[in-house]
Amino acid sequence: MSTTTIRLPDELRERIERVASARGSSAHSFMVEAVARAAEQEERRLDFEAEAERRFKRMLRTGEYHSLEAVRTYAMALARGEKPTPPVPSKMTPDELKRLRASARRLGDG
Repeated sequence: MSTTTIRLPDELRERIERVASARGSSAHSFMVEAVARAAEQEERRLDFEAEAERRFKRMLRTGEYHSLEAVRTYAMALARGEKPTPPVPSKMTPDELKRLRASARRLGDG
């Protein structure tokens, strides 16, 4: 295990010590757990963004997409414990796809 030094404002250090004491743990273990949670949250965010980017590029390539209503209906059925059939993708018209690709190029995403 490596050692890292972190400089904390006195007020934050006092808050950490109070919270850790109330939990029955040390300030050190509280900070280690907090940093681990923050790293996990950031990793999930990065994974989410990478998946969104992959799906957007696929949509640019194929013109296929799922409407919000279709996804919402599917997700709500899953939440109720049902086993719904996944929604069938819709297909953009050639003009819609052309406009989307042009917009993506202007934004640097295409």
